[in-house]
Amino acid sequence: MAMISIQNASLTLGGPLLLDDVTLQIEEGQRVCLLGRNGAGKSTFLRVMHGDVPLDKGIVARQQGLRVSMLPQDVPQGISGQVYGVIAEGMGEAGKALAEYHAVSVLLEAGESSPELSARLQKAQQGLDIGDGWTAHQTVQSVINHLKLDAEAEFASLSGGMKRRVMLARALAAEPDVLLLDEPTNHLDVDSIDWLEEFLLRRVRTLVLITHDRMFLRKVANRIIELDRGHLADWSCDYDTFLERKDGQLHAEQQEWARLDQKLAEEEVWIRKGIKARRTRNMGRVRDLYALREERAKRRERLGTVSMQVQEAERSGQLVVEARNLTYTYPDADKPVISDASLVISRGDKVGLLGPNGVGKTTMLKLLLGRLQPQSGTVRHGTRLEIAYFDQLRAELDDSKSVRDNVANGNDTVEINGARKHVVGYLKEFLFDPQRIHMPVSCLSGGERNRLLLARLFTKPSNVLVFDEPTNDLDMETLDLLEELIAGYSGTVLVVSHDRAFLNNVVTSTLAFEGNGRVCEYVGGYDDWLRQRPEPVAQAVPRESAKKAASKSAEEGGAGRQKKLSFNEQRELSALREELEALPARVAALEEEQHTLEADMADPGFYTRDPQGFAAATDRLQELEMEQLDLLERWEAAEQRVAELEQFRE
Repeated sequence: MAMISIQNASLTLGGPLLLDDVTLQIEEGQRVCLLGRNGAGKSTFLRVMHGDVPLDKGIVARQQGLRVSMLPQDVPQGISGQVYGVIAEGMGEAGKALAEYHAVSVLLEAGESSPELSARLQKAQQGLDIGDGWTAHQTVQSVINHLKLDAEAEFASLSGGMKRRVMLARALAAEPDVLLLDEPTNHLDVDSIDWLEEFLLRRVRTLVLITHDRMFLRKVANRIIELDRGHLADWSCDYDTFLERKDGQLHAEQQEWARLDQKLAEEEVWIRKGIKARRTRNMGRVRDLYALREERAKRRERLGTVSMQVQEAERSGQLVVEARNLTYTYPDADKPVISDASLVISRGDKVGLLGPNGVGKTTMLKLLLGRLQPQSGTVRHGTRLEIAYFDQLRAELDDSKSVRDNVANGNDTVEINGARKHVVGYLKEFLFDPQRIHMPVSCLSGGERNRLLLARLFTKPSNVLVFDEPTNDLDMETLDLLEELIAGYSGTVLVVSHDRAFLNNVVTSTLAFEGNGRVCEYVGGYDDWLRQRPEPVAQAVPRESAKKAASKSAEEGGAGRQKKLSFNEQRELSALREELEALPARVAALEEEQHTLEADMADPGFYTRDPQGFAAATDRLQELEMEQLDLLERWEAAEQRVAELEQFRE
């Protein structure tokens, strides 16, 4: 039986059918990517699988006891508490007990003490088996570390992007049977995306995701499902094969539609002939004409493609920006975010800025544009610069104004490359329906806001384009067109993006932020940077030397860390020691079971006597390999963590 089975599903939300009698089955082990244009209904379909949206017609069946976890596109309302607790609560009853235990521990560490706190701690401990509890704690702490979250931050105080990170961590930590992810790479930096890819491949067996990150899709998905005009197409292949097959299908569809349109036109001419023709006409042919008319009326045309044109101003001088020995420190920081950085950007350069979130990429853009002043160093601009800036926070858009007014400022027309266009026609080129152009910007989705900002940006003549995270929420067709536009642009381009395929396709050089304020320039895009970058300084240490390495790290760089273990860390250290004592026996038991099964399967008559037993033994051997790998990884992580904690005992 399929893990999730959707039969004859139909759904509309006030417009055209989002789902038109579709059927889909999700089997164990499949990693499905759901593709489609913005507005096709992908997110709604994912919510149907999760059980959040009821169907107008059809059924959704799930295996009994199936655990499904989801990262939604929008952050759910009503979530509160510290980040650690929000993530842990997604793990069920045990997670809720872990969240309560952590919250009380934080209060005790802060010096609070009362009978009520003691009672809460005791109740949490009763609901939490200490062995499994600390395993769950390690899972929560792992996703918090890799997604760069503050465990004790209040969820309500976070930005929208950070809230989505927390919800992603919550979905991953739950370790469900089926994981549903809606745009999981949005707001993640390259390091976090790399970790997420490995996590999904290693730890998540069955997955359904929506993503426009092509490199992420290629690595993670093994089945492509496309939602197009209410219908599902199951391509059951990798992404590159899908692109080839999809091209052929669209071509065949256009040819078939052209043939039917020609036949309909001929029949319409025939039915309107004179009296003589009508007297002798074939009624079967008339019925066929009515059927053709009905088929043509029901046809849903493929959503149009964004039409982008950028206005190019007079060419700038050969020098665009020259920066010498730039240093910038945030007002509340001790160390500079950018330290002694120098670079020269010439006309026609296409430069990508690459690095973790918070490392200073947007700050560097603002320094180069003169919107921030460095504490030391100089920035010199070339002549005749006309700069168009795509802001990461969409601050260039006025949420209170309509879509139309944000582009035309109350006018009826805009000027594009010397020709005047009506604003309605211009916005239609960016896929805005005439009925939506009077809506306030605050009502738009993320993808629509990005398209609107591009439409506004391209009404201004420019010879320098600056993009800060332009790829979030854009569908793949729009991304492809934006790449072509940038490639054909004769001016200078600066772009911040975590979309690795986008960087590979558009930039000629990369500014990499390598920590401690250091910024280095490399020729080429993301893959070229991977080949050229120096080897990381911190290499993985052997398991037996983990304690020694942790000790050296504490002596050299740990002066600012606390020297006394917290209440929570003491409990963690005790639990880890108990776990390390038990791990050898668990590994030995798995190895013994593996040897027994291998001996049984070596018997030539095993399959003949018991085919079902042979199949079960084969499956169990595969499971044993995965369990052993997980235990060994857990063993290494536990030893390293113990080594770290032991440096700070009293």
